[in-house]
Amino acid sequence: MSESDPEQVAIRHAATVMLIDDRPDLQVYMMERHADIVFGGGMWVFPGGRVDEADDPSTFAPFCLHRTDKQASALMQMPAGALTYYVAAVREAFEEAGILLALHRDTGRLLDLSEPETMRRFEAHRRDINDSNRNFIELIEEENLILDVGTMHYIARWITPVGPPRRYDTRFFITRMPAAQTPVHDDHELVHAQWLTPAEILRQFDSGAMTLMSPTLRMLRCLARFTSADEVMAAAATNQPDERARVNATGDIVLPGDADYDIANENIESGWVRLRPL
Repeated sequence: MSESDPEQVAIRHAATVMLIDDRPDLQVYMMERHADIVFGGGMWVFPGGRVDEADDPSTFAPFCLHRTDKQASALMQMPAGALTYYVAAVREAFEEAGILLALHRDTGRLLDLSEPETMRRFEAHRRDINDSNRNFIELIEEENLILDVGTMHYIARWITPVGPPRRYDTRFFITRMPAAQTPVHDDHELVHAQWLTPAEILRQFDSGAMTLMSPTLRMLRCLARFTSADEVMAAAATNQPDERARVNATGDIVLPGDADYDIANENIESGWVRLRPL
């Protein structure tokens, strides 16, 4: 299948996670991609990437807390295999931002990466995984961890339209920044990172200071409707029905809650969102 023909570009599965926190107002962790990257170069994104074969649910099922593949698939309206997206989102957050959404298997306590020695050990794990010297599952087994997928909620799906050299069917998740961990971009694919309020990101986008992919922009507009991380997580946990993104008369994408959503065209944009205030 040739990528020179836009109609023949294969659609790859991907997962991304929005890391939010009250600092003290609602903020989200954003990272800037290296300008030379083929897909999304120079754009500001959430941690995320392609689903790998190694993210197989049958492998990770014993290492996932509060979310079986059957439960994940029901939430995401898939026949089976949805847990792979949760695993991919956790793995990508660790690879790109150094954040590991995990608990100690023996105690159930949140993973604490605040101690210098522990921080150095996990940074070495991260380098080995990013350099393909080891698999993510090996880290989880060695450190006797379980993935905390129960506190991460599925909130949207976006499919890249025809045109770009790479296309993705991306599932979006959201979670609070875990205590006793500090995100650090990988300084390879990601060259800068910041905590910002959704409103500030949208202001910078409007001024041209930040470049955002369309799905990133849409999810930030969804997030801007909330006032706190507690409010966001409460809404995300309800697993509200999917609402399809639509395109209005001026060509702008609109979402539920926008003034002209009810009369906009739903057959242009391939996006479904379930994050909205209660």
